[in-house]
Amino acid sequence: MLPDAFPPDDDLLKPREVAELFGVRTTTIARWAREGRLSPLRTPGGHRRYTRGSLRALLAESRAPEEPSADDAVRLYEQGWSIRQVAQRFDVSYGTMRRLLRGRTTLRTRGGRLPGD
Repeated sequence: MLPDAFPPDDDLLKPREVAELFGVRTTTIARWAREGRLSPLRTPGGHRRYTRGSLRALLAESRAPEEPSADDAVRLYEQGWSIRQVAQRFDVSYGTMRRLLRGRTTLRTRGGRLPGD
């Protein structure tokens, strides 16, 4: 028997749980399923469920390109691009890009100024 820290690969996850795992919204998970990036199983009631095993490759793929492009994302943001524009450029969610930038540079206020200006 496996310990709880290592759930089996055939454990079924709800879209909400998958969204938390990837740091995106549930609507993004639904879009990824429509686009074929994720292959959901369907419950008898028609709800989508995802196996952990099928998510591992996509999770590794989604994390790998983020780090090399982090410097480019910071550079674009510091050139005046909005967080939303940078997120669209790198095909990630606004929240993901905001977290990435927040850890690497000072974010502008809503008025476009740096804090303390």
